[in-house]
Amino acid sequence: MSAGELSGRRALVTGAASGIGRACAVRLANEGAAVLVVDRDADGLAELATDIDVEQAVADLSRLDDVDRLDLDVDIVVNNAGLQHVAPVKDFPPETFSYILRVMLEAPFRIVRGALGHMYANGWGRIVNISSVHGMVASPYKAAYVSAKHGLEGLSKVIALEGAAHGVTSNCVNPAYVRTPLVENQITAQAEAHGITADEVIERIMLDRAALKRLIEPDEVASFVAYLCSDAALSITGSSMRMDGGWTAH
Repeated sequence: MSAGELSGRRALVTGAASGIGRACAVRLANEGAAVLVVDRDADGLAELATDIDVEQAVADLSRLDDVDRLDLDVDIVVNNAGLQHVAPVKDFPPETFSYILRVMLEAPFRIVRGALGHMYANGWGRIVNISSVHGMVASPYKAAYVSAKHGLEGLSKVIALEGAAHGVTSNCVNPAYVRTPLVENQITAQAEAHGITADEVIERIMLDRAALKRLIEPDEVASFVAYLCSDAALSITGSSMRMDGGWTAH
C-alpha cells in the first residue's frame, strides 16, 4: 500500500480492544483512516486510544440495541468481535449458542446493513469479515463458533454480489489459530486438562492439522485486512482468504 492510501476513509473495527481487532485498528489508522473502535471493554479501548487517535464506542454486540446505536457512516467495516465455547452438541447450552450467533453473525449483519447506505452513496466501500479456518471446515465441540463462521461466510458472499455494482467489496479472512487473548486462554485450559505444556498444546492439539507449526500473529491478519482495503485488491470480492498454515491443504 502507498503511504496514507486510506486517508479520507472512515473505518469501524469491532472487538478492537485486543488481539486481531486492535492490530487492525492500528494498521488502518497508520494507513490514514479515521477509525471507530468498538468493544465492550471500555478500559481496553481507552488504552488503545493512548497509542493511536481513535474514536471509541463501548458496546456489547450481543445487545442488538447497542449495535443499532452505532454511528455507521463508515467506508470500511471490519467485523472481528468473537468468542468461543467448547462443549458437545448434546450438552451445548442453547442460550450460549444464541449469544454467540448474535455477536458473530447477527451483529455483523446489522452493522453492514446500516453502513451500506453510506457506502453506496459514495460508490466505495470495503467489508472485511474476520472469519476463521472454521469458516471452511469444522471441529468437534465448537457448534456455535463453527455455525457462526459458516454463516458469516455466506453473508459475506451475498454482500459481495449485491455491493459490486456500488463499488463495495466484501471478503473474509480465514486464519488458523492467532496469538490472541482468546487463544491464549484456550492454550492454558488445554494444558491443564491434558497435563501437558503450553508448547505441546500448540503443536500437538491446535496445529495438528496445519503444515506450519506456529501461531499466527495479529499483525499478519491486520496486514491482510489492510491489503483488502487497498486499490491493489479492487477486483477481490466474495472471496475467503485462507491464512491457515496449510490446514485445509489436506
